[in-house]
Amino acid sequence: MNAEILSRRTLRFVNVAHALDHFVLLIYPTAVIAIAAQTGLGYGELIGLATGAFVAFGLCSLPMGWLADRFGRRTMLAIFFFGYGLSCLGVASAGSPTAFAFWLCVLGLASAIYHPVGSAMLVTHATRLGRDLGMNGVWGNAGAATASGVTALLASGLGWQAAFIVPGLLCLGCGAAFLALVPGDGEGSRGKGEGAPVIAVARPIPLLIVFAFAIIAGGMTFNITTIALPKVVDERVGAALPLALIGSVATLVFAFGALTQLAMGRLIDRYSLPTLFLGLSILQPVGLGIAAVSTGLPMLAGLVLTMAALYGQVVINDAMVARYVPAAYRTRAYSVRYFLGFTVSGFVVPMIAVLHDRGGFGLVLGIAASFGAVIFASAFGFFALTRVAAKRPLVPAA
Repeated sequence: MNAEILSRRTLRFVNVAHALDHFVLLIYPTAVIAIAAQTGLGYGELIGLATGAFVAFGLCSLPMGWLADRFGRRTMLAIFFFGYGLSCLGVASAGSPTAFAFWLCVLGLASAIYHPVGSAMLVTHATRLGRDLGMNGVWGNAGAATASGVTALLASGLGWQAAFIVPGLLCLGCGAAFLALVPGDGEGSRGKGEGAPVIAVARPIPLLIVFAFAIIAGGMTFNITTIALPKVVDERVGAALPLALIGSVATLVFAFGALTQLAMGRLIDRYSLPTLFLGLSILQPVGLGIAAVSTGLPMLAGLVLTMAALYGQVVINDAMVARYVPAAYRTRAYSVRYFLGFTVSGFVVPMIAVLHDRGGFGLVLGIAASFGAVIFASAFGFFALTRVAAKRPLVPAA
């Protein structure tokens, strides 16, 4: 197959996989409202059952880069599609808390494949790094944005099981199409994504440390906000809203993140990554702080600001790995990047349950705002450290 055609097809499936990754992982936080109404169990108890999913999402991302190097990225992405489909059907069949916890854990294991493998595939086949990262981010955000609305509609109309069965069948179909249309990994289009020069770094260890803090804190704010959003809307926007409307409002908040990702993708090709990161990092603590102390429309405005910053940071951080890490090490670098961000943040689920029981979502969002402040401090440190190397010559990518 022609390399250019292979790259285009690969990018399409990588984008679809990104949408499915975020969509499926966020089905349960909305479906749990319907499950609680049917089973009589409390929100805190039910949301806690997803702990294994979010821990596996991060913890298992570490070996995925090594597995992709050994067995091929195409193979791993195919396992992602089929694993997601089967685990969705498993959750739909669950009839006890133990079964929910088990199948959600399997779902988290499958979801761990995408980010380290898909990100490396995207960078390999990209023609313009910033544009393609931004577009990929929009697909992921679209999955997250529609998860609440679609799940609410399916759960309200057909029962909560349908909210898992329909996406599960879609994942299985995408897996079959991927194997049929993408015959191999390919070597990429040799565009700017793969061949862009690696930026020289004068002090790599301090730079890695502040980047790690930014990733960990970003993972915490990302998971707190995305997991809690449907219930936050349920409690703090208006009383007795129907489930379908709760999901629609949550979807609208997520949609603003897509606009930021598209903008960031364009800006990455034009401006300094540290400068963009620093400017964007201010928005998270501000937005979360507003959301923590308000209700109704002001609270929604704070969440919109937060969501824009969260998804913009995802694009910038992925671009940093692509620009600062040689090509031969990128798959493993993405594994470490998502391991740090998602493993620690996987413990957000029980933390939300405990904090919600003790102080409601004012306390939950206030804690998230403190993590946002850590992101800003890390971005400032990254900016200061990279200024030292600003005039160093670029070296070719390996």
